[in-house]
Amino acid sequence: MTERDAYDVVVAGGGPAGAAAALALAAAGRSVLLAHSGGGPAAVGEALPAAARPLLRDLGAESVLRDEGHVPCQANQSVWGSPELASADAIFDPHGHGWHIDRPAFDHALRAVAAERGGDVVQRRVMPSAARRTGDGWTVPVCGMDGGRDVRCRWIVDATGRPAAFAVAAGARRRGFDRLIAVHLTLDAGDPAAEDASTLVEATPDGWWYTALLPRGRRLLVRYTDTDLATACELAAPDAFRARLASAPHTAARVAEHPFPPDLRPRRAPAHTAFLDRPCGEGWVAVGDAAAAYDPLSSQGILTALYTGLRAGRAVDAALSGDAAAGDRYAEDVRTVTMAYLRNRLAYYRAETRWADRPFWQRRQGGGADVGPGLGSEAGAAAGSAAGAEARSAATSEAGSDSGAGLGADAGAEVRPVTSAEA
Repeated sequence: MTERDAYDVVVAGGGPAGAAAALALAAAGRSVLLAHSGGGPAAVGEALPAAARPLLRDLGAESVLRDEGHVPCQANQSVWGSPELASADAIFDPHGHGWHIDRPAFDHALRAVAAERGGDVVQRRVMPSAARRTGDGWTVPVCGMDGGRDVRCRWIVDATGRPAAFAVAAGARRRGFDRLIAVHLTLDAGDPAAEDASTLVEATPDGWWYTALLPRGRRLLVRYTDTDLATACELAAPDAFRARLASAPHTAARVAEHPFPPDLRPRRAPAHTAFLDRPCGEGWVAVGDAAAAYDPLSSQGILTALYTGLRAGRAVDAALSGDAAAGDRYAEDVRTVTMAYLRNRLAYYRAETRWADRPFWQRRQGGGADVGPGLGSEAGAAAGSAAGAEARSAATSEAGSDSGAGLGADAGAEVRPVTSAEA
C-alpha cells in the first residue's frame, strides 16, 4: 500500500468506532486513512450483545464474528435487587446469542475489512494537538516507527476513546457523570468441565462485580466501585481484592475453578459515564467513547462504538457532498442515545434497594443530581423521569440498524445486566 498525502477523511483511532466510520466512508467511495497506534494496554475481553448483528450487517462486516476465539454467550445472569440469581437466556433474544469476544482479534478483523473496502489502514499515531486548519480542511501530523509526516484531509474522525484527544483540542468540553472505576483481573483457565459461558453481574454494598468466560478458557473478574471510596484503594492489593469476593457469593462460586496466581495484581481502568458537550464541529466528528462513554453495566460500549461510527461515517459523507445539516443530525443521534441511556441507567440502579444508605447507591438513585452540564439541565431531568420505571434484571437493550430504530431511540428501552471492563 502506498500512503497518500491527502484524503477526504482521517480517522484517528482503530477501535470498533474508528473502524466502523472508516468502513462507512469507504463504502461511500471516500478516500480514508485509518490510523491506529497499536500501543497502550491490551484490551480486556468484552461482551458483545446479540443486537450487534444488524449493525455489523449494515457495515458489511458480519465476517468478524467468525473467529473461533469468540465465545458464544448463551445467558446473562444477575443478582440485583435481591439475593436470588436471575437469568435471561439467549433463546428468547430475536438476534440469538451474544459473544465474549477476543477484543484484539475483533478490532483487527474490523480494520482488515476496512482495508479490503479501500481504506488505508496504518499503524500510526495522529497528533491531535498539532492538527491545524488549512483552507477548507486540516493538516494532521501522523507519526510512526519510520518517522512522521503531514497528511491533509477535509474531515477528521476522533476515535481516540475516552480522552477524546482531537475533540478536546478543537474546543469541545468533556463532562464526567460519576466516579466509577473498574478493578480487574484476568484469571487463567480452570476446569473445562466447570466452565459457565454466561455473564454474571452481582450487586454488593459498595459496588458490583462482573465475571465472564474469555477465549481460551480464561475468566475476567471485575469489581466496580467509585474511585473515592475506601474499597477502591483496598482493591489494589491482590489479597484484599480476593477477600472482597466474600460479599459476592455467586461470583465467588463462579471463579472458584480458576487459579489466582500469587503475583497477579489487579489493574484499574476508568468506567465512569462521560460525554462531550458537542460531538462534532467544523470539519470534525467524535465517535465511540470519545463522543459518549457509558457505564459498563449497560453493555453498550462496543454497540455504541459501531453505531456512532456508522452514523458518523454517513454524516461526514453527506457533509462532503454539501449537506450542511448532516453534523446536526449526527449530534441529535448521539443525544438521543445518551438520553435513553441515562434513563435506563437510573432505572436499573434504582432497582437495587438493599443498600440505599450506602454512598455508592445513594449517588445513583437521586434522580440525576450528579449529571454534569455536558447535556445541559435536560439530562438531569431525563434521568429523573425514570423514577417510576420498572427495571428488570433480565431486560435487554436493543440496537438499531438501517431497517429499524436508532440505538436506544426508544426511551423505554431497558438496560441489560451484562458488562465488561474497559481498559
